[in-house]
Amino acid sequence: MGLTTPQENGNTEMGLSLGSKNKYTRMDSQPTDFDDDYDAQKHHLQLERSKTTRKYVFACSVFASLNSVLLGYDVGVMSGAILFIQEDLKITEVQEEILVGILSIMSLIGSLIGGRTSDAIGRKWTMGLAAIVFQTGAAIMTLAPSFFVLMIGRILAGIGIGFGVMIAPVYIAEISPTIARGSLTSFPEIFINLGILLGYVSNYAFSGLPAHTSWRIMLAVGILPSVFIAFALCIIPESPRWLVMQNRVEEARMVLMKTNDKESEVEDRLSEIQAAAVNNSEKDTVFQELINPSPALKRMLITGFGIQCFQQITGIDATVYYSPEIFKSAGIENKTKVLAATVAVGVTKTLFIIPAICLIDKIGRKPLLYVSTVGMTVCLFCLGASLSFLGEGGTAIALSVLSVCGNVAFFSIGIGPVCWVLTSEIFPLRVRAQASALGATGNRVCSGLVAMSFLSVSRAITVGGSFFIFSAISALSVAFVYKFVPETKGKSLEQIELLYQDRESEVELGDVEHLVQKN
Repeated sequence: MGLTTPQENGNTEMGLSLGSKNKYTRMDSQPTDFDDDYDAQKHHLQLERSKTTRKYVFACSVFASLNSVLLGYDVGVMSGAILFIQEDLKITEVQEEILVGILSIMSLIGSLIGGRTSDAIGRKWTMGLAAIVFQTGAAIMTLAPSFFVLMIGRILAGIGIGFGVMIAPVYIAEISPTIARGSLTSFPEIFINLGILLGYVSNYAFSGLPAHTSWRIMLAVGILPSVFIAFALCIIPESPRWLVMQNRVEEARMVLMKTNDKESEVEDRLSEIQAAAVNNSEKDTVFQELINPSPALKRMLITGFGIQCFQQITGIDATVYYSPEIFKSAGIENKTKVLAATVAVGVTKTLFIIPAICLIDKIGRKPLLYVSTVGMTVCLFCLGASLSFLGEGGTAIALSVLSVCGNVAFFSIGIGPVCWVLTSEIFPLRVRAQASALGATGNRVCSGLVAMSFLSVSRAITVGGSFFIFSAISALSVAFVYKFVPETKGKSLEQIELLYQDRESEVELGDVEHLVQKN
């Protein structure tokens, strides 16, 4: 029995030993109850922080999406209100098309201005401006004594919607953690669908009133969300990426502390954003970049602008705005029954956004787009065949309602929400707002063209023929997704920018992993 040296004991720390047994042990040689308690407490605090952060980001995303209710409500309510406006103001079919379509055409002005405005005054207050302009237009429409005044209100509402549809996805993408960005950025599409459903329900609820009163009440209900939007602006923070662009780094750090699960990741994320901002600040002006884009930015613009246009030229607004006309063509004659059928369309469109939200960050953007575009192609073809070959009657009505519901369901599960997710995440920080605005402009122009031409084209080639055309365009959208749309699931906004910059011409755009790894 004797003392051994630390070396003999196999330990670099000082210790005592009695032969092969040591009744004295190092304090750090095995976990103590204190260590276990500390680790458990630390884990508990991390879980609590994660829950708080997720609730906060979720609330911000919901509040930022409220403007989308206005767009959805207007689209839904106008499909029924137009029947009573025709009766009350005695407008022609051409005036009906202009009234319906002018909202989308004018919203492109709001989208174009909105990009520059959001860079100047911030994402948050651009959303507030959108609500004010829309509510002014909605109030004018509610009190309009003539078609001319109604058009003025419709123009203002369109500009307000243009602001809202382009800025909400950008804002949500910039505050969201990478792992949940797809789901959260889909929220505006959820609220558009909810607004459409509320519009359909409003049509049905007020359809029994006199024509002079019913459409005014239908439109007036759309003013109510402004109260919630005003409250939201007092709650949500400014985008941390916009704050960095304004050299307000400390404010950006505070926002990131509230929106990131792990405090240790805040500085890394802030450094990443600052590096992206510095790189972008060395380039020409945003307008010059968009006019003469680099090869990487050109690929981004093709993806963003193309997917926005395909979302609309596949005829979703024709299906939603003119669903009463479609059901009349199938043989439903009673006005109340027509509006009841449109409620079923609204319910379907709203319900099927839920699977998209649950799956977009799990299986990715591209698989959902494939399911959506292929499904829409089939449903649009079936709708065209039903209206063209089955005539009017029970079978035609059943197949038409089923095809319309199927079309909006496949739209909601894929191209509806994914379109806005992609355009909010693929562009570099410096050009993100204005490039997204260009995408939203393409979306609104295509929406307006479809809405303003559907009745005239249908009179020329029949309603069924119109949907055969939409089916063919939808088939083209499948090829576009295959060729030009990347998979961005699980990548930070800055990593997606690197993906486009590093892509060689022979590399498939969807093959992300090795491109990110080499940076």
